[in-house]
Amino acid sequence: MNLALTVLEIVAPVFALAAIGLAWVKLGLEYRVEFVTRLAMSVAIPALIFVALMETDVSPAALSQVTIATVVIYAILTAVMWGLVSAGRLDQRTWHAPLVMSNTGNIGLPLAFFAYGPEGLAFAVPVFAVSTIFGFTVGVGMVSRSSNPLTLIKEPMVGATVLGALFLWQGWKTPEVFTNTLTLIGQMGIPLMLITLGVAIARISPSNIGRATLLSVLKIAICVGVAAAVGATFGLAHMPFGILVLQFGAPAAVTSYLIAEKYGADAQSVAGLVVVTTALSIITLPLILAVVL
Repeated sequence: MNLALTVLEIVAPVFALAAIGLAWVKLGLEYRVEFVTRLAMSVAIPALIFVALMETDVSPAALSQVTIATVVIYAILTAVMWGLVSAGRLDQRTWHAPLVMSNTGNIGLPLAFFAYGPEGLAFAVPVFAVSTIFGFTVGVGMVSRSSNPLTLIKEPMVGATVLGALFLWQGWKTPEVFTNTLTLIGQMGIPLMLITLGVAIARISPSNIGRATLLSVLKIAICVGVAAAVGATFGLAHMPFGILVLQFGAPAAVTSYLIAEKYGADAQSVAGLVVVTTALSIITLPLILAVVL
């Protein structure tokens, strides 16, 4: 009973905030996704990442271990999902990236924070950072057949991660007034991401739900299985292991739909995957939490 209540306390805020975004759209109210997303990804989330890394008590060695494990997971998933898409005779440009990429930002970061607190958020940051780098390089390349790694230089989240890691490694701290300001800015990040997720889900138009459901179940099972196997192989401690499994057990990333739409893949099919995996996460994420907590 206590475990069930703990899981509910963790997942309820995540889905409640997403539901606000969903209801906002259904009520016909204006929500400028581009503006809010830019505010969150360019200002709030970089501040959140920097402060989380600078102030964490987690050792740089432990964070490095999680980072390397995340890279290995993405390498394995890229190969496995290529085989799955090929076996199913599906379009690689449409399905490969969405099956690999999970929503480690909108859902992964809040879950890590609500489940494990600031220390859990610190472990989730390198997973999110690797996911961002993967999405802007390999992920875009899967869909567009070309990508420019130099675009990463323009991403404030990447700079915040590097700077935060440097401060952590050197043991530096910003002046308290600056830290308090960044902390306040960073506190916008998680609510904005979750509400925007709900808005995005409400606005996209999925297609071929039957196929999307089958692929969604396979995606979640494979991602969780690979993350757990790699985490166990690396001998990760309880918390980083749980963070890794939670992050990769998150639904398909909404950005995969935006990438598909931008580069002319079958965006509506990808939308189906995003919607179904998000709906399934209402069941799967509490189950994963019950195991890894």
